[in-house]
Amino acid sequence: MQGKIRVGVSSCLLGNPVRYDGGHKHDRYITDILGKYFDFVPVCPEVECGLPIPREAMRLLGDPETPRLVTSRSGIDLTEKMIGYCHTRVRELEKNDLCAFIFKKDSPSSGLHKVKVYHESGHSKKNGRGFFAAAFTDHFPLLPVEEEGRLNDPGLRENFIEKVFCYYRWKTFLQQKPNYKALINFHTTHKLQLMSHSPKHLSIMGKMVAAGKDIPEETLLTEYQADLMEAMSLKATVKKNVNVLYHISGYFKKLISSDEKNELISLIESYANHKAPLVVPLTLANHFIRKYDASYLQNQTYLEPHPSELMLRNQV
Repeated sequence: MQGKIRVGVSSCLLGNPVRYDGGHKHDRYITDILGKYFDFVPVCPEVECGLPIPREAMRLLGDPETPRLVTSRSGIDLTEKMIGYCHTRVRELEKNDLCAFIFKKDSPSSGLHKVKVYHESGHSKKNGRGFFAAAFTDHFPLLPVEEEGRLNDPGLRENFIEKVFCYYRWKTFLQQKPNYKALINFHTTHKLQLMSHSPKHLSIMGKMVAAGKDIPEETLLTEYQADLMEAMSLKATVKKNVNVLYHISGYFKKLISSDEKNELISLIESYANHKAPLVVPLTLANHFIRKYDASYLQNQTYLEPHPSELMLRNQV
């Protein structure tokens, strides 16, 4: 990494007192852990569109597909004000070179999933999306996005962070004005990582790269990027990781002793049976990679798709 990765975030999660009641929702994992690697761009749609602190609480009302944004007590309709702000703000954020966004859950402006939408009768269902979150995801459909509440789930947390680092590598790759050979190298180093998320996408992307000389460069890069981020949106499961681990072990079959092979297989089976975290078989695999100078594997992003200090692969 050269510098930190730029990530948008709901301002209140950084500890800024911008909420309707004048408070904040400081998330220490975001600021203290992810902050070591991410450079945050704070956004508070409600304050930035001109509303005061403190202010009357708001809610979504009506059709979940096209809700209205109204104040909870006085019923003032702020829909057009928020839509106008969102239209302008997402275009401004193009200049920030973002690689992801972390939203505040349940917010009528920034909630990404299952935001309450109220019916005229007063009943509500959690089937909406905040105005800014909807505008952002429409404008940046390939950017990794997540809510801070879902980052408490180890699997969702790892998948999101892994996707962010992958997107960062892709953006860095594009900034180097790559040629066809460079794309082959990028794809080669990401093969095992793609396999851990979607063997289907790996196959499709492999065929695309193989036929790349016959595809206009801009089209090739655009289609590859879309498939890359679609693949990374699919969770890497234990079953898919085990498949990758056995692929890795196959590279050593003529190099390691029978005892070393049995030890590696034993650790893979322990991981498969949920008795050991992924980091355990990977640590031994990395040892063999260094010991036997397995150059192809040394360059695989799967072995360290994100900083090991985050300990995302230490969960059983």
